[in-house]
Amino acid sequence: MPLNRIERILAFVIGSVGGLSILAIVAIFVARAANISFTGGVWPAVAILPEIGLPLTVVLLVVFLVVTTLRRARLARDAG
Repeated sequence: MPLNRIERILAFVIGSVGGLSILAIVAIFVARAANISFTGGVWPAVAILPEIGLPLTVVLLVVFLVVTTLRRARLARDAG
């Protein structure tokens, strides 16, 4: 069953935010192994990104599931 526009956008945003958050976590692990200071440059933003991105990903997943369930229920009601 193909996704509608809202579902495609939600899926893309979920993948982007979640993937970026995971990449930030990996970057933090690598930076700590290399003894890089987190006080300057982009490191404060990289350090805070997973704290915002991962909960946002979970909320967007719930929204995606609700939208998909409502669409499927509507399609089933119209078909039967």
